[in-house]
Amino acid sequence: MKEAASFRVRKSSFYDKKSNTPFKISRSKFSNFLSCKKCFYLDRVVGLKEPSMPGWALNIAVDELLKKEFDQYRKERKQHPMMLKHKLDFIPYEHKDLDVWRNSLKGGISYHDEKTNLILHGGIDDVWFDLQEKKLVVVDYKAQSSNYPVTINSYLGSQWHLSYKLQMDIYVHILRKMNFKVSDTSYFYVCNGEKTNNEFQDKIDFKSTLVPYVVNTSWIEGKLYEMKKVLNLDEPPAIDPSCEKCAYLKGGKNYF
Repeated sequence: MKEAASFRVRKSSFYDKKSNTPFKISRSKFSNFLSCKKCFYLDRVVGLKEPSMPGWALNIAVDELLKKEFDQYRKERKQHPMMLKHKLDFIPYEHKDLDVWRNSLKGGISYHDEKTNLILHGGIDDVWFDLQEKKLVVVDYKAQSSNYPVTINSYLGSQWHLSYKLQMDIYVHILRKMNFKVSDTSYFYVCNGEKTNNEFQDKIDFKSTLVPYVVNTSWIEGKLYEMKKVLNLDEPPAIDPSCEKCAYLKGGKNYF
């Protein structure tokens, strides 16, 4: 069995405050910074590698199937039934770089913040086009399985979905920095796996719900500046008492 590594080896993953080269920060790493500055610093500056996790296979399957479905309507320049159901005068947005935008490993959507010399990037699920407002509409696919019905208030009000809203804020911010006109209202396309059937029969029935979310991008530039200051620190920030990873590392350090 291969020995597990504690630290990263790829140089581009490390931040060097002496370098003038723009440093790439993914949307997920930005979210990590918002969750815990210490863990973020240990990752991006020290290079401490977090334990890896397998992908969410069912979520990825739903994501890929939805993209295929919407791509067909995109190709035909037709409205998807979900748009018609909600009386949205939208069509799937077509752009030559859409496949790149969807793949964060290929660059995703990105822009260079000159004030901090950071490149913020991330991979989006889909973009629709508002035919009335002539603006892009960011859409994020979400797969879950809950016994409770998906409503706008319950979904957006859940503390577990705060990261989803921040994620959407960041996507809209990046696209606007790329000089696109983007709607303030984005959507979570929530696919809920029903667990009320009496038997499996080799299938899971999903019920899809469209949850609108009005983004707030006003906080992002301030947090980017704050993140840059953390990256430039000579020592890691203090432990965040609410961070479970910090608590785990602190609790286990005396046993190694």
